[in-house]
Amino acid sequence: MGPQLKYLALFSLCISASVSAGPKLYVFDCGSAKLDSLEMFNIKPEESDVRELFVPCYLIRHDDGILFWDGGLPRSVVGSEPSEPTEGPVMRYDRWIIDQLADMGIEPGDITYAAYSHLHFDHSGAANELVENTVLMQQAEWKNAFGEGQEFVDSSLYEGLKQARLKLIDGDYDVFGDGSVRLIYTPGHTPGHQSLLVMLDNTGPVVLSGDLYHTQANRTLRRVPTFNYNAEQTLESMDKLDSVLAETGATLWIEHDKALADTLKKAPAFYD
Repeated sequence: MGPQLKYLALFSLCISASVSAGPKLYVFDCGSAKLDSLEMFNIKPEESDVRELFVPCYLIRHDDGILFWDGGLPRSVVGSEPSEPTEGPVMRYDRWIIDQLADMGIEPGDITYAAYSHLHFDHSGAANELVENTVLMQQAEWKNAFGEGQEFVDSSLYEGLKQARLKLIDGDYDVFGDGSVRLIYTPGHTPGHQSLLVMLDNTGPVVLSGDLYHTQANRTLRRVPTFNYNAEQTLESMDKLDSVLAETGATLWIEHDKALADTLKKAPAFYD
């Protein structure tokens, strides 16, 4: 190889090395909940045969840090089995998310950002373990975080966030500043509910729904759960997310969709 070709090969190698790799998305099993019906989600028994919801946690690796998204069920659920029939959801959680992260060599202090679609107990279960990180929170969600009489909220699960590095935001937010990981403000389920857009190079863009939708039926029938904070806001957020999906060509992952979750590879495997 002549000097000119060697130079061109070296230049090409340097250019390739300077190009940043896209994000990697990891999916974790953080529990499940079996239900008698979906009526609380405003879905009649004959409109869907779904009776079990998946509860996920996610981790996104980026060249500039790590984002942890949604905290799963509380640690108290891990390993528990109901000894007799109970009212309400029957919950399962095999292995605590912090232990799952440790299996991958990740400690809580290694995580740059923690963010939650909202603070219901099945999304904030690990929040108190992630107080060393910068927590990205919608102002409206934090303002209502410790109010009385809220359904599906256990503020003891995230009490530690009062001492965390809390970055309050108002609206959409570009996490790493390059457009590859974006919080999408989708209020209505709770005052400060948000979804997450991840631009994956090989898989293609993915939107993690949070609880904007709980099941496919909620989306196809455009049904708002009976316990949502604001039904009108929820419908507006559905329209907004539809626009994001159309603009980006992203695939929507409804987080609680067990049928979808059963097809997804779990950490330490990843999507890129």
